[in-house]
Amino acid sequence: MKQKRRSPITDKPLRSPGQSLQEKRDDLLNDKLLFWLVMCGFLLWLVGYQWWMYYNPRPIHPVSISVIAALFIIYSVFRIWRLWLELRQLNQGIEGEKAVGQFLEGLRGQGYQVFHDLLGDTFNVDHVIIGPAGVFTIETKTLSKFERGQTPIQFDGEVVRVNGKPLERNPVIQAKAQASWLCKLLDELTAKQIKVRPIVVFPGWYIENSPGAFREIWVLEPKALIKFLEKEPVVFTADEVKILSNQLSRHIRAQEKVAK
Repeated sequence: MKQKRRSPITDKPLRSPGQSLQEKRDDLLNDKLLFWLVMCGFLLWLVGYQWWMYYNPRPIHPVSISVIAALFIIYSVFRIWRLWLELRQLNQGIEGEKAVGQFLEGLRGQGYQVFHDLLGDTFNVDHVIIGPAGVFTIETKTLSKFERGQTPIQFDGEVVRVNGKPLERNPVIQAKAQASWLCKLLDELTAKQIKVRPIVVFPGWYIENSPGAFREIWVLEPKALIKFLEKEPVVFTADEVKILSNQLSRHIRAQEKVAK
């Protein structure tokens, strides 16, 4: 009798940068955009078939079906355009998270452990780093820029503005909520109160901040993160970083098994 085979990989890999956005993009393609493309193709075939039948010895009148199909195709094109814009935003977000994730991987040489795409109840945390300076959640915002001119991002400690206008969704509130969630999670895992600092990064942007704006939360361009971390006091030893990272890693893997 042949022995059953199994994979040598006992634990699923940790999540990769931008994985939640990639899953959302795939759902968008498969569940929404593909439907409208198929429907447009089907109706075009149906109209063509009806006109072909019209010129046959037993003609039918395709005017009504053509009008219906034309209206549906116009609506479908509108829907496809809207979905395409959403898809383009998702792709941009994925690229941003991957770029930031690759940058953060360089912090491992400075004693940091890096996690990507932590899943909460109804949200995800783009990145988490644990190292000598403490624990940090990182929210990546990949905003489009004008082709000409330089428009900086302004941060006053509460609100992020681009060209003087607040963003539609305040990333400060989002980042603070993520840090609070991770703080409670680490409290459950370690029975210790561990401070978690929220960070929002805007790849490719220049950030202008008011005095004292970074007291509770950092709003940075990713490359500035290293300097900020270097100025922070050391709060964890290498062993403490390893223990805390292992506990978080086990929690993530347990989540993956439940969701499997």
